[in-house]
Amino acid sequence: MQFALITFTSILFIVDPVALIPTYLAITQDETPEQRRRTAMRACIAAMILLVVFGIAGRLIFRVFGITLPAFRIAGGLILWFVALDMLRGNRTTQESSEEIAEGQEKDDVAITPLAMPMLAGPGAISTVMVLAGQARTVGQHIVVYLSVVLTAFLSWLSLRAGERLVVVLGQTGIRVMTRIMGLLLAAVATQFIITGVRDAIHM
Repeated sequence: MQFALITFTSILFIVDPVALIPTYLAITQDETPEQRRRTAMRACIAAMILLVVFGIAGRLIFRVFGITLPAFRIAGGLILWFVALDMLRGNRTTQESSEEIAEGQEKDDVAITPLAMPMLAGPGAISTVMVLAGQARTVGQHIVVYLSVVLTAFLSWLSLRAGERLVVVLGQTGIRVMTRIMGLLLAAVATQFIITGVRDAIHM
Protein backbone atom coordinates (compact mmCIF):
# COMPACT_ATOMS: atom_id res chain seq x y z
CA MET A 1 0.00 0.00 0.00
CA GLN A 2 2.85 2.38 0.79
CA PHE A 3 4.50 1.67 -2.57
CA ALA A 4 1.14 2.16 -4.33
CA LEU A 5 0.49 5.46 -2.55
CA ILE A 6 3.97 6.85 -3.23
CA THR A 7 3.87 5.68 -6.85
CA PHE A 8 0.47 7.17 -7.66
CA THR A 9 1.03 10.49 -5.89
CA SER A 10 4.50 10.88 -7.44
CA ILE A 11 3.18 10.45 -10.97
CA LEU A 12 0.07 12.56 -10.40
CA PHE A 13 1.95 15.44 -8.75
CA ILE A 14 4.64 15.59 -11.42
CA VAL A 15 2.03 15.60 -14.23
CA ASP A 16 -0.09 18.13 -12.27
CA PRO A 17 -3.00 18.35 -14.74
CA VAL A 18 -4.85 21.09 -12.83
CA ALA A 19 -1.95 23.52 -13.30
CA LEU A 20 -1.97 22.74 -17.02
CA ILE A 21 -5.57 23.90 -17.48
CA PRO A 22 -4.85 27.61 -18.25
CA THR A 23 -2.29 26.64 -20.90
CA TYR A 24 -4.62 23.99 -22.34
CA LEU A 25 -7.42 26.54 -22.66
CA ALA A 26 -5.05 29.06 -24.27
CA ILE A 27 -3.71 26.74 -26.96
CA THR A 28 -7.18 25.35 -27.78
CA GLN A 29 -9.00 28.69 -27.74
CA ASP A 30 -9.93 28.42 -31.43
CA GLU A 31 -11.44 24.94 -31.04
CA THR A 32 -15.08 24.09 -30.44
CA PRO A 33 -16.02 22.38 -27.15
CA GLU A 34 -16.24 19.03 -28.98
CA GLN A 35 -12.81 19.54 -30.59
CA ARG A 36 -11.38 20.46 -27.19
CA ARG A 37 -12.71 17.23 -25.69
CA ARG A 38 -11.16 15.20 -28.51
CA THR A 39 -7.84 17.04 -28.12
CA ALA A 40 -7.81 16.35 -24.38
CA MET A 41 -8.61 12.67 -24.93
CA ARG A 42 -5.90 12.18 -27.56
CA ALA A 43 -3.32 14.07 -25.51
CA CYS A 44 -3.96 12.02 -22.37
CA ILE A 45 -3.87 8.72 -24.28
CA ALA A 46 -0.62 9.72 -26.01
CA ALA A 47 0.96 10.78 -22.70
CA MET A 48 -0.13 7.50 -21.09
CA ILE A 49 1.37 5.42 -23.91
CA LEU A 50 4.60 7.42 -23.79
CA LEU A 51 5.01 6.94 -20.03
CA VAL A 52 4.20 3.21 -20.22
CA VAL A 53 6.71 2.69 -23.04
CA PHE A 54 9.49 4.46 -21.13
CA GLY A 55 8.58 2.53 -17.98
CA ILE A 56 8.85 -0.80 -19.80
CA ALA A 57 11.99 0.19 -21.73
CA GLY A 58 13.68 1.71 -18.67
CA ARG A 59 15.80 -1.30 -17.69
CA LEU A 60 16.92 -1.77 -21.31
CA ILE A 61 17.91 1.90 -21.52
CA PHE A 62 19.87 1.57 -18.28
CA ARG A 63 21.77 -1.46 -19.62
CA VAL A 64 22.49 0.10 -23.02
CA PHE A 65 23.99 3.25 -21.49
CA GLY A 66 25.55 1.49 -18.49
CA ILE A 67 23.44 3.48 -16.01
CA THR A 68 22.74 2.03 -12.58
CA LEU A 69 19.34 2.44 -10.97
CA PRO A 70 20.79 4.37 -7.98
CA ALA A 71 22.44 6.85 -10.36
CA PHE A 72 19.21 7.36 -12.27
CA ARG A 73 17.29 7.63 -9.00
CA ILE A 74 19.57 10.49 -7.91
CA ALA A 75 19.28 12.17 -11.33
CA GLY A 76 15.50 11.74 -11.30
CA GLY A 77 15.35 13.17 -7.79
CA LEU A 78 17.29 16.24 -8.87
CA ILE A 79 14.97 16.76 -11.85
CA LEU A 80 11.97 16.45 -9.56
CA TRP A 81 13.58 18.98 -7.20
CA PHE A 82 13.83 21.58 -9.97
CA VAL A 83 10.23 20.90 -11.03
CA ALA A 84 9.04 21.05 -7.39
CA LEU A 85 10.82 24.36 -6.78
CA ASP A 86 9.20 25.73 -9.92
CA MET A 87 5.78 24.55 -8.71
CA LEU A 88 6.35 26.13 -5.30
CA ARG A 89 6.61 29.45 -7.13
CA GLY A 90 3.30 28.65 -8.86
CA ASN A 91 4.93 28.16 -12.28
CA ARG A 92 5.47 25.33 -14.77
CA THR A 93 8.42 26.74 -16.73
CA THR A 94 10.40 23.50 -16.35
CA GLN A 95 7.54 21.60 -18.03
CA GLU A 96 6.43 24.08 -20.66
CA SER A 97 8.25 27.10 -22.03
CA SER A 98 6.68 30.27 -23.36
CA GLU A 99 7.99 29.30 -26.82
CA GLU A 100 6.15 25.96 -26.69
CA ILE A 101 2.94 27.67 -25.58
CA ALA A 102 3.24 30.22 -28.42
CA GLU A 103 3.92 27.44 -30.92
CA GLY A 104 0.94 25.51 -29.62
CA GLN A 105 -1.36 28.50 -30.17
CA GLU A 106 -0.32 28.57 -33.82
CA LYS A 107 -0.68 24.82 -34.48
CA ASP A 108 -3.85 23.24 -35.83
CA ASP A 109 -3.32 20.03 -33.83
CA VAL A 110 -1.81 20.40 -30.35
CA ALA A 111 -2.78 17.01 -28.90
CA ILE A 112 0.54 15.22 -29.37
CA THR A 113 2.88 18.19 -29.15
CA PRO A 114 3.03 20.24 -27.08
CA LEU A 115 0.11 18.97 -24.95
CA ALA A 116 1.01 15.28 -24.53
CA MET A 117 4.75 15.87 -24.79
CA PRO A 118 6.21 17.77 -22.99
CA MET A 119 3.33 19.31 -21.02
CA LEU A 120 1.76 16.12 -19.65
CA ALA A 121 4.60 13.64 -20.15
CA GLY A 122 7.68 15.79 -19.70
CA PRO A 123 11.20 14.83 -18.59
CA GLY A 124 10.16 14.82 -14.93
CA ALA A 125 7.22 12.45 -15.50
CA ILE A 126 9.27 10.15 -17.76
CA SER A 127 12.17 9.90 -15.31
CA THR A 128 9.74 9.33 -12.41
CA VAL A 129 8.03 6.42 -14.16
CA MET A 130 11.38 4.92 -15.18
CA VAL A 131 12.68 5.08 -11.60
CA LEU A 132 9.48 3.63 -10.12
CA ALA A 133 9.35 0.84 -12.72
CA GLY A 134 13.04 0.15 -12.12
CA GLN A 135 12.61 -0.27 -8.37
CA ALA A 136 9.46 -2.44 -8.69
CA ARG A 137 10.40 -5.93 -7.50
CA THR A 138 7.20 -7.95 -7.88
CA VAL A 139 4.54 -8.38 -10.54
CA GLY A 140 2.11 -6.58 -8.23
CA GLN A 141 4.41 -3.57 -7.94
CA HIS A 142 4.84 -3.40 -11.72
CA ILE A 143 1.06 -3.48 -12.10
CA VAL A 144 0.79 -0.66 -9.55
CA VAL A 145 3.19 1.53 -11.57
CA TYR A 146 1.29 1.15 -14.83
CA LEU A 147 -2.13 1.39 -13.20
CA SER A 148 -0.94 4.65 -11.63
CA VAL A 149 0.00 5.93 -15.09
CA VAL A 150 -3.43 4.96 -16.46
CA LEU A 151 -5.26 6.52 -13.50
CA THR A 152 -3.21 9.72 -13.79
CA ALA A 153 -4.04 9.92 -17.51
CA PHE A 154 -7.74 9.45 -16.69
CA LEU A 155 -7.69 12.16 -14.01
CA SER A 156 -5.81 14.43 -16.41
CA TRP A 157 -8.53 13.92 -19.00
CA LEU A 158 -11.23 14.72 -16.44
CA SER A 159 -9.34 17.86 -15.36
CA LEU A 160 -8.85 19.15 -18.90
CA ARG A 161 -12.42 18.33 -19.90
CA ALA A 162 -13.71 20.32 -16.92
CA GLY A 163 -11.08 23.02 -17.48
CA GLU A 164 -13.33 26.02 -18.00
CA ARG A 165 -15.50 25.16 -14.99
CA LEU A 166 -12.45 24.56 -12.78
CA VAL A 167 -10.99 27.93 -13.73
CA VAL A 168 -14.27 29.59 -12.78
CA VAL A 169 -14.49 27.69 -9.47
CA LEU A 170 -10.82 27.81 -8.43
CA GLY A 171 -9.62 30.90 -10.25
CA GLN A 172 -5.96 31.49 -11.08
CA THR A 173 -5.20 31.91 -7.37
CA GLY A 174 -6.78 28.57 -6.46
CA ILE A 175 -4.87 26.78 -9.21
CA ARG A 176 -1.59 28.32 -8.04
CA VAL A 177 -2.31 27.30 -4.43
CA MET A 178 -2.93 23.70 -5.53
CA THR A 179 0.24 23.78 -7.63
CA ARG A 180 2.27 24.96 -4.63
CA ILE A 181 0.84 22.22 -2.39
CA MET A 182 1.68 19.58 -4.98
CA GLY A 183 5.13 21.13 -5.36
CA LEU A 184 5.78 20.81 -1.63
CA LEU A 185 4.80 17.13 -1.62
CA LEU A 186 6.80 16.53 -4.80
CA ALA A 187 9.88 18.07 -3.14
CA ALA A 188 9.57 15.48 -0.37
CA VAL A 189 9.32 12.68 -2.95
CA ALA A 190 12.37 14.07 -4.79
CA THR A 191 14.36 14.14 -1.55
CA GLN A 192 13.42 10.52 -0.85
CA PHE A 193 14.53 9.54 -4.37
CA ILE A 194 17.93 11.15 -3.77
CA ILE A 195 18.36 9.64 -0.28
CA THR A 196 17.46 6.15 -1.53
CA GLY A 197 19.73 6.52 -4.56
CA VAL A 198 22.71 7.61 -2.43
CA ARG A 199 22.10 4.80 0.08
CA ASP A 200 21.86 2.16 -2.64
CA ALA A 201 24.97 3.52 -4.40
CA ILE A 202 26.96 3.26 -1.14
CA HIS A 203 25.91 -0.37 -0.64
CA MET A 204 26.61 -1.45 -4.23
